[in-house]
Amino acid sequence: MDAQKEALRRIISTLTNKSEELQNFLESVDHTLTGLQEESCKVMSELQAEIEQLYTALEERGAELRDIIKEEKQRKEMELQKQLSEGKFALLSCEELLDFANQTLIITNEEEFLTAAKQIKERVTMAPAFRLTTRPAVSDHMSQFTVDFSEERAGLLRLHFLPVPRPPQIDASSCIVRDNAITVTWRPPGEVDSSSDGSSGPTERYELEYRKAERDSAPRAAAEACWEKVCDITEMQVTISGLKFDSRFIIVRVRARNKAAAGEFSDPVAIETPAYNFGFDASTAHTELKVQGDTVTWEPQGVKGHDPRMRGKENKSSSRSATPSPNKTAASRGGRDRFAGESYTVLGDQEMTDGCHYWELRPLADWKSFSVGVAYRASLGRFDQLGKSAGSWCLHASQWLQSSLAAKHNNRAKTLDWPLPQRIGIYCDYDSGDLLFIDVDRLRLLHAFKTKFSQPLIPAFTVWCGGITIATGLQVPSFMGNFLSTSRSLSSPSQ
Repeated sequence: MDAQKEALRRIISTLTNKSEELQNFLESVDHTLTGLQEESCKVMSELQAEIEQLYTALEERGAELRDIIKEEKQRKEMELQKQLSEGKFALLSCEELLDFANQTLIITNEEEFLTAAKQIKERVTMAPAFRLTTRPAVSDHMSQFTVDFSEERAGLLRLHFLPVPRPPQIDASSCIVRDNAITVTWRPPGEVDSSSDGSSGPTERYELEYRKAERDSAPRAAAEACWEKVCDITEMQVTISGLKFDSRFIIVRVRARNKAAAGEFSDPVAIETPAYNFGFDASTAHTELKVQGDTVTWEPQGVKGHDPRMRGKENKSSSRSATPSPNKTAASRGGRDRFAGESYTVLGDQEMTDGCHYWELRPLADWKSFSVGVAYRASLGRFDQLGKSAGSWCLHASQWLQSSLAAKHNNRAKTLDWPLPQRIGIYCDYDSGDLLFIDVDRLRLLHAFKTKFSQPLIPAFTVWCGGITIATGLQVPSFMGNFLSTSRSLSSPSQ
C-alpha cells in the first residue's frame, strides 16, 4: 500500500511538472502568435512607407528634370522669337527701300535723281537687313536631355527585404563581474558563422537584454516580459552597473539591428553573481524597532524620557516629550525571540559559515545612536547588547549629547578618532577571521577585528532614536583589496 502511494506521488509529481511545462509552452506559442501579428502589421506599414518614399523621390526628381527641359526650351524660344521679330522688321525695311529705289530710277530730273540716289545709298548702309545675322541663334537640338533609366529600373527590380543580421555570440570567457557591475562582450554576427549561406545585413547597433534567475537555464517561455533592456549599443561590449545581486545568476542575451530589422537573440548566457543577501529578521526585533524592508526605525511606545535636562520640563507642556536615553528606557516584553530591555537590537536573517561577505549601512537623517556588527546567534541573549559579550563585534556611532565612534567587543571599547560616517561598509571574511568597517564615502578603514570565528555568524544591528537602512546583494568591492593589506596593523585582537 505504501509503495503504491509513493509510486502514485511520483506520477502526480511528473504530471504536475509536465502540466507546468505544457502551460509554459502554450504561453510561449500565444506570445509568439501575438508577436507575429504585431510584427506583420509593423513590417507591412514600413514597406508601404518605403514605397511611398520611392514614389515621392521619383516624382520630385521627375519634376526637377522637367523643369530643366522647360527652362531650356523657353530660353531657345525667346532667342528665336527675337530673331523672328528682328527679321520681319528688316524685311519690311528692305522692301520699302526697294520700292523707293525703283521709283528713283524713273526720275528724269538729274538733280532730284542724284539726291534720291544719295539717300538710297545712305539708307542701304544703315539698313537692318544688312546688319542682321541670317542664321538661327539657337538650334532645335535637345538630345542633351535624353535619359536612360535602365540601371535604375534594374535596381528597382532588385528591391528586396533588408537582410536580417545573424545572432551575435556572447563571449562568456570575456564577461567580467566586478563591483556589482557586469561587462558583457560578444563577437559580431559576421564572425559567428562565416561558412553559412546567405548574407547578414549591415549591423548598425546592438540590443542587450538581461534578467535575474536562480537557475543557470530557464524555459524560453518564462517571463519574457521581465527582461531588462539596454538599447542603442554601438560597440561589441556593454557594462551594466548599479545592480543588486539578489539572485544566483543574471541571464543575458544580445541581438544585432540594422536600419529597420532586428535579428534573433543570441543563445542566453548565465553569469553567476555571488553576493551576500539578507534582510532583517523582524521576529528578533525589539518591540520598539519597526522593520520595513531594508530600513529599521526606533519608535518608542509611549515611554517618558529620562534625560535629566528634560525632567524639570515634563509638566510644562503636555504636548512635548523628551527623547529617552538609550540606557534607561524601559521596554515591554515581546515575543520569545525578540530582544528586550535595553537591547534595541535586530538580527539579519542569513547566517555566515564561510567565505567573504560585504554589506553597507546608512543612518537616516534623524539618527542618534546605532551599532552594526556580527554576532554568534546562539550566544546572544535577549537582553545582551552588541559588543558587550565575547560573541559579538560591532562599530558603535552616537551623536547623543556628543559625537563618538568606537569599536566594541567583549565589553571593551576602542574610541576611534574619525568623523561620524554616513555610509559604512562591513566586510567579513569568516575563514580568515577578518571583520572590517569602512567609511565608504572617504575610503577610510575605520577599524579591523582579527579573530577566529567558531560558530555561525549573523549580522546584528542596534538602533536607538532614528533609524538605519542597509544595502545587501553587494559583491566585495574591489577597493577592499587596499584595506586588507593594512588591516593587520590596525586590527585589535579579540581573544
